[in-house]
Amino acid sequence: MPVNEFGQRIGEAVTYDGPAVFPRVERLEGRYTILETLSTQKHAKDLFAVYGPDSPRDMWTYLFQEPVETLEELEKLLEQLETSTDPVYYAILDKVSGKALGTFSLMRIDQANRVIEVGGVTYSSALKQTRQATEAQYLLAKYVFEDLGYRRYEWKCDQLNEPSRKAALRLGFTFEGTFRQAVIYKGRTRDTDWFSMLDTEWPARKARFENWLEPDNFDEEGQQCKSLREFEEKMA
Repeated sequence: MPVNEFGQRIGEAVTYDGPAVFPRVERLEGRYTILETLSTQKHAKDLFAVYGPDSPRDMWTYLFQEPVETLEELEKLLEQLETSTDPVYYAILDKVSGKALGTFSLMRIDQANRVIEVGGVTYSSALKQTRQATEAQYLLAKYVFEDLGYRRYEWKCDQLNEPSRKAALRLGFTFEGTFRQAVIYKGRTRDTDWFSMLDTEWPARKARFENWLEPDNFDEEGQQCKSLREFEEKMA
């Protein structure tokens, strides 16, 4: 660790060539998944199954919003999300059917310090625990690090949201700590767990994602043969 002229330890020097790029891509395409900038006109009908009254009620416990009751209500919500500049929202589409199965966003966009967060992750039951869901996270992380030039990629969730905590760790984020009484939502308190992934860690994370996403890692029903964790152990 460097030491300054006063004998004090200081952080490593950073070669600063300007702020990171603001996220503006309209489409990212993978082997199984497509990410598109959220569009009320294009995605509302599909997303009514995700956000509407037939969605599982327990999926809303740790989200800030509640399900909508009508398509018109969803369209109003999506119009607000569509015009937001922070967060920037994306629809997650199955590449075969072209159907939107969920949404997420890039948020808390700090271009100067090259820090950005993935949040607002809202998946349908058809998307959860699938290769499409994992590839969507891979595509977004690749875009953040390789195209936009961010140094730090964050994931945050309610400390009590065990599925979200497990997802962050599975995807390669590192747990950093808990911010106590960080948020009030739905009339209750939230302690927020913070996770991060760094640009220096991305090459290894990327290789692990790409090995896992290879077609020969899935059987005829689309079930994985090896887990992400197994690829991590193999690379180590």
